[in-house]
Amino acid sequence: AIDITFYFSHITITFSHISCCLASPTKIPRRQAVTLDMVISIRRNLLFLLTTALPLESSALVTPSSITNTAAASPFRRAISSTAAGFVSHPLVSSENYLCRHSRHRHRYLSSWNTALQMSKNNNNDNNNTMKQLTIHWFRQTDLRLHDNPALHRTVQLSKRNGVLPVFVFDTTRIYGSNVTSPTGCQKCGPRRAQFVIEAVKDLRETLHKRGSGLVVGVGSPEDVLARIATAAIGTNGGNTDNDGGIHVRIVCQEEVCSEELATEKAVRSSLSRSMTKGGTFQMETVWGSTLYDPDALPFDSGVFGIPDTFTPFRIKVEKSCEIGKPLDVPAEGELALPKDAVDESTRLGTFLAEDGNTRTGDESSTAGSGDHGRCSLSYLPTLADLGYTQKDIDCVSSVDPRSAMPENYKGGETFALARVKDYIWDKDLLKVYFDTRNGMIGSDYSTKFAPWLALGNVSPRYIARECRRYEQMRVQNKSTYWVVFELLWRDYFKFFAKKYGDRIFYLSGTVGKRYNGGNERKWGMDPKQIQAWKDGMTGYPLVDANMRELKATGFMSNRGRQNVCSFLTIDMNMDWRYGGDYFEELLLDYDVHSNWGNWCSGAGMTGGRLNRFNIVKQSKDYDFAGEYVRLWCPELANVPDKYVHEPWNMSEGMMEECGVKIGPGRDYPSPIVDPGATPRVMMTDGSRGGGRGRGGGRGNNN
Repeated sequence: AIDITFYFSHITITFSHISCCLASPTKIPRRQAVTLDMVISIRRNLLFLLTTALPLESSALVTPSSITNTAAASPFRRAISSTAAGFVSHPLVSSENYLCRHSRHRHRYLSSWNTALQMSKNNNNDNNNTMKQLTIHWFRQTDLRLHDNPALHRTVQLSKRNGVLPVFVFDTTRIYGSNVTSPTGCQKCGPRRAQFVIEAVKDLRETLHKRGSGLVVGVGSPEDVLARIATAAIGTNGGNTDNDGGIHVRIVCQEEVCSEELATEKAVRSSLSRSMTKGGTFQMETVWGSTLYDPDALPFDSGVFGIPDTFTPFRIKVEKSCEIGKPLDVPAEGELALPKDAVDESTRLGTFLAEDGNTRTGDESSTAGSGDHGRCSLSYLPTLADLGYTQKDIDCVSSVDPRSAMPENYKGGETFALARVKDYIWDKDLLKVYFDTRNGMIGSDYSTKFAPWLALGNVSPRYIARECRRYEQMRVQNKSTYWVVFELLWRDYFKFFAKKYGDRIFYLSGTVGKRYNGGNERKWGMDPKQIQAWKDGMTGYPLVDANMRELKATGFMSNRGRQNVCSFLTIDMNMDWRYGGDYFEELLLDYDVHSNWGNWCSGAGMTGGRLNRFNIVKQSKDYDFAGEYVRLWCPELANVPDKYVHEPWNMSEGMMEECGVKIGPGRDYPSPIVDPGATPRVMMTDGSRGGGRGRGGGRGNNN
C-alpha cells in the first residue's frame, strides 16, 4: 500500500509537468504526440494497479467518487483510495472522455483497460459476493419505454435476476412548475407538456406492472429522491456488520449530452456519495440510446467530435458507411421483477416505498421538491398542482382545442406511441404519401405526428425505421418511405451536434462565434414588445400569427410553420434567437433539447453555412394558397378575399369595411410589425451568407 501510494504521488507530479506542455487536452498538436504517448502509457500502468486494488466495474469511469465509493473494507484498499482519488482529479487525467473515447489511442487504451478490469474482477469476486446489491433503473425524460431501451437492457444485465427497481423523478427544481423558468422568463416546461409526461409515466407504470414489476415515482430533485432510496436500502441491510458485507447500489440511466442533464447527473453522483455510509457503496452508469446510430459507429475521425458542421455531408457518409441497429426486444418475463426488499413492508426500503407509509398528504410541509416521503412511492402519481403549476396554468390546458392537428384522443405513453405508428403506417397506409403531404398544416394525418412520443422516448427511432423497412418490403418503396427515416437522421445529427459543441448551441453567437461574418459580431434586438407580439401571434403577418396561435393553443406547430416563424423572428425582426428557443421549449409537446436548440441556432445563422431567409408572403401562397389555415387560426380575417388574406395590409379602407375587419394599430388586426418591402438588415451586411428562398427541408421534428 505504501509503495502504490508513493507511485500515485509520483505520477501526479509527472502529470503536472506534462500538462504544462499541452495547450489543450482536446486539441493536441502533432509535435506533442510523444508527450501524449507518455500520458497514455503512465495512465495505462496506473489503471492496471488501480483496478487490481479496487472493485471497479468495466463500464465505470475512473473518477474520485468512483474510487472513494467502491473502496472496500480491507485496509489495503482503504490505504490507497484517498490518494488515488486525488490523482484522478488532476485536470489532464480527468479528461477521460477525450483520452479514452475519442483519441487515436482509444483501442490501445481500452485493451489495457479491459485486461486490468478482468484481473480486478477475478481479485474481487469474493468481496462482491458478500455484498447485497440494489439495481436501480433511473428512467429520465427521454427513454420512457420498454422496447429498444439499451439502458434498460444494461440494467437487466447487471441485476443478474436479483431484481430491478425502476424509478422516475419529476424534477421540480429544474423542469416542472409554473415558477421554474429560463433566463428569458419562459417556463422550462409548460403545463400541457407536463400533463403529457404524467400520462407517459402512468402508462410506463402500467406496462411494468403487467410484467410483474412496478415504477417508483418521486417529485423533487433526482439527487434527493435517489439518495433517499439508497439510504433506505442501506438501512434495510442494517449497515456493514461482521456478518454482512454491506450493500452495493447500482444506478443505470440513459446517457445525455447537454449541460443541464449532465449537471443533474453530477448532482446525483455527489448526493449518493454523501449518502453512502460505512455499509454502502454505489456505482452509476450511463448508456447511449435514442438515436438510429451509435456514436461509436460513426465513420468520422474522433467519432462524434469529427462530424461535419452541416447535415448533408454527414448524411451522405453515414448512409453509405453505417447500418441502422436492430431494435432491442422488451426484457423477458421476470427480468424486471422488483427486488424483494422493495415490496416487503417489513424492511425499511419496503416501508419507504409502500403506499400506506408514504402518502402523508395531510403534512403541511409537503411541497413539491421538499423531499417528504409522500412524494416518492410505488403507487404515487402527481397532478399538475403537485408539480407546482398554478390553477390558471392548469385551467389553460384542461381541454384540447378542436382545431388541434394532434391525433384524436392523444395521450403520452409507449402504448399510444406504438398504436400511432401502426395506425399511420399500416392501418391508414399513409407512409407512401408522406413526402407529398408533409408540408400541410391542417389535420392530424398530413405528417406522422411521431415527434411528441419520440421526444419522451415513448417510441424508439430504430423501431420506426424498422417499420418503414418492413413497409417497403411488404407494400411499396418510394421517396416517402425514405423521407421519414431521413428526418429521423436529422434527430441523430442534432444530438451528435449538441455533444460535439456542448453549451455553444445555447450561446447568442452559436457555434460560429467570432467566425461569423468575417469576425463581426451580429447585432441583435431585444425589444420586449416586439417579442411579445411574435409570441401572441400579433405581428401583422397572417402565416406567422396563425402558427404562433396554434402553438400557444395546442403545443404543436408544423415543420413548415416552425421554419417560417424562426426565420421571421431572427432575420426579419432581428430579435435575439434564444427568446424563440426558450418559448418553444416552454410550449412544444415534442420539445427535444437537441433538435429544438440546434434548429434555432441554425435558423438564426449561428452554425455557419448559408443564412436561409424564408419569404413569408411567398411561403404563405405556396403552402396555404386558399388561406384555409390562416382563417382557421386568425378568424378576424375570415371574410378577407383570397387575394389579400396573406397581405391584408394592401386592402383599402373601403375593402376593409366590406370585409368587416380593420387593419392597423389598435384595430381588429395589426399592421405589419416590419415593413413588408424592406430587406432585413442582416441580409444587406457585407459577407452575408446567402439570400435564402426558404425552400427548407426536414429538421428532425418528424412531425
